[in-house]
Amino acid sequence: MNQDRRPVIGLSTYSETARMLVWEREFAMLHASYIGAVRRAGGIAVLLPPQDGGADEVLSRVDGLVLAGGADVDPRRYGQAPDERTSRPRTLRDEWEFALARAALDRDLPLLAVCRGLQILNVALGGSLHQHLPDLTGDERHQPGPGTFGTVEVNLEPETCTAALLGSRTQVRCYHHQALADLAPALRVTGRADDGTVEAAEVHGKLFAVGVQWHPEEDSEDTRLFAGLVTEARRYAGRREKGAP
Repeated sequence: MNQDRRPVIGLSTYSETARMLVWEREFAMLHASYIGAVRRAGGIAVLLPPQDGGADEVLSRVDGLVLAGGADVDPRRYGQAPDERTSRPRTLRDEWEFALARAALDRDLPLLAVCRGLQILNVALGGSLHQHLPDLTGDERHQPGPGTFGTVEVNLEPETCTAALLGSRTQVRCYHHQALADLAPALRVTGRADDGTVEAAEVHGKLFAVGVQWHPEEDSEDTRLFAGLVTEARRYAGRREKGAP
């Protein structure tokens, strides 16, 4: 890959009814903090809004993928009835992001899964979720209130990609009331909060397929995870240009 060319990172987006200027209608959108995190890490961000089909074709045009945070995954996709505190299903977004996750893993495309993205990854690979984490932990430290990020300490497993980027322990900003329950066979837990909540995982056998339950895009001073993604995306683009598998 030409070292002057920045790798292109695809970002999954919301699809929500919202008000903007004089319009109240359906929007495909994403927090600008994700775009800033990709830019600071040396990449170029492109948005991949939910749509019917075409996930593999879209990924043939990017060098890396971020599965972004958002609303709860439909519990019916992991065989459970919805809890009353689980948000309404976003069927199109779920289907689109499951397809993106599977296509990225098939290609060994560098992947960073953030919050909901980690949950999508686990469910897509056969795992399940705790629908309301405070029922297990007895507190709301992972999501203190609407629009308020929590702060937790995460212990990371040695000799993992996550620990190589972040060290053995890190403080993170999180906003989630759900978490991984049954772990998909293809995943390895690489980080837990002090209360045992899974906060990071990686896909076995992939060069860079990292998921975190927290929101690294919200810390403009710490680009390590996005920098790791961009570095691997640059290598991926170089292999693709040379026709390497």
